[in-house]
Amino acid sequence: MEFVPGPAVHRVLCADCGTPIVPNSANLCVACLRNTVDITEGIPKQSSVSFCRNCERFLSPPQSWTLARPESQELLAICLKRLKGLNKVRLTEAHFIWTEPHSKRLRVSLTIQKEVLTSTILEQIFEIEYLVQHGQCPDCTKLAAKNTWKALVQVRQKVSHKRTFLYLEQLILKHGTQKDTISVKEVRDGLDFFYSQRSHAIKMVEFLAGVVPVRSKGSEQLLSTDTHSGTANYKFTYSVEIVPICKDDLVCIPPKQARQLSNISPLTICTRVGNSFQLLDPATLQSCEISAPVYWRAPFISLATVTDLVEFTILDIEPSGAVRGKWVSADAQVAMSGAFKSHGSYGDQDTIMDHENSSVSTQIFHTRTHLGAILQPGDTALGYHLSHANFNSDDFSSLPSSRIPDIILVKKTYPNRRKKNKSRNWKLRSIAKEAGEEGETGAGRGVVGRMGGRDQKKVEEDYERFLQDLEEDPELRGTVNLYAAKDTKMRDATDGARKKGGQYGMDVDEVDTSNTTVVDEDEQDAEEEPDFPAVKLEELLEEFDEMTLGDSESP
Repeated sequence: MEFVPGPAVHRVLCADCGTPIVPNSANLCVACLRNTVDITEGIPKQSSVSFCRNCERFLSPPQSWTLARPESQELLAICLKRLKGLNKVRLTEAHFIWTEPHSKRLRVSLTIQKEVLTSTILEQIFEIEYLVQHGQCPDCTKLAAKNTWKALVQVRQKVSHKRTFLYLEQLILKHGTQKDTISVKEVRDGLDFFYSQRSHAIKMVEFLAGVVPVRSKGSEQLLSTDTHSGTANYKFTYSVEIVPICKDDLVCIPPKQARQLSNISPLTICTRVGNSFQLLDPATLQSCEISAPVYWRAPFISLATVTDLVEFTILDIEPSGAVRGKWVSADAQVAMSGAFKSHGSYGDQDTIMDHENSSVSTQIFHTRTHLGAILQPGDTALGYHLSHANFNSDDFSSLPSSRIPDIILVKKTYPNRRKKNKSRNWKLRSIAKEAGEEGETGAGRGVVGRMGGRDQKKVEEDYERFLQDLEEDPELRGTVNLYAAKDTKMRDATDGARKKGGQYGMDVDEVDTSNTTVVDEDEQDAEEEPDFPAVKLEELLEEFDEMTLGDSESP
């Protein structure tokens, strides 16, 4: 095999140092070329970035603030935007050089290329040091100051309880609508949401209109104006009023409006509340849907609420054949729960309800109900006792007595489960946006019920009733997020005069062991209802640290 030599490489001497090099247009080696031409000229070797310690965001020129993690691509892009002169060179590589987290310094290594002479491209690697300057972004500045909100949403409902706002708080958290809220304040009949931009307030109003029946109106207040530029500064206020009818309320529709709604019976119960509410006649299973505009044309109020519900025991029930969806019409025989308690079973006569002392407690009532599919003899149901009811309503007074039943059953209840005083294995999140608080969510008391005062006990009762509704209604649980509780402990009724179980424990009263009654033995021997719709593990979500979900009780 014959050896073939390669082509000869011609070399010349460098004009400055005399090193043999491949010929180029400058006749200079790389070292002499770098000493002669600096392609990093015009690019600053030191710069600074602005960082907000409250919201942990960096200033992205010119005015936007961006959330970026250390040594992330977002932060690298922000650092490169701060440099001037990069448009004159070609950037081939950029990466961070590790520094101490507390040093308030960022080091970035850049690799750039530039054509210095004809057909001569020079590549150079250099470092840039950034100083992290702490400050406040405009949003955090408004939070630190007072009365700097731009828009306000006033949500009101003229009812005697807070269950609607407790449920509304969970809907807001599930859909993440609270992220633009800068502050939330509780008032007597509702909540006030404060925003830094008008668009955020409009977004909240639209969200409320999609989940509850409301009517809204807006107003604006002129703060200042500039006659030279023609600009003005306004504050916007939006008033949102929720329909004062809640789930399980007893409603008497005005006769004229009832005839317009497919001639439904005026005496109905509310079975569902969304962007409209549904009314059901328990006797005929006829239902109607009333939207917010239709309601506000001729508004009416509830005759009775869930606080007026009475416990009844089902003696006998027989389906009548009518079926509509999940409702099954049935004829039932019921009696008050107190009818089966002997007088000796009461340890204290002061605790006996008025209807338990009356002769009515021993009567057996016949009624027609829509709960034929779920009620069985021996079950306990909640309903309205209308035999001796007195309502301040002209529409109810105009009804003939033949159309007013003695009893209207509303829903099934589980009293034996409540007597067990079991701690809940789940909990709820809450909005932590009161003045002086940080973060968006928490596991402590929500914005509803923080005013305190003499109504605090009533709010606690509403909250406990709301938790019981979540336990007993799987459909209601599906609309909110439940989180698994850690280190759940069983409550002991003898540990104190009154114990609060936080968001996932029931309130327990102290039991006087010196005056033990037969009721205590009955409560211990009572078996839990087998069809109780307990919260399953697959319905619970795991809690995350970044959501600031901690136990509501201190260890």
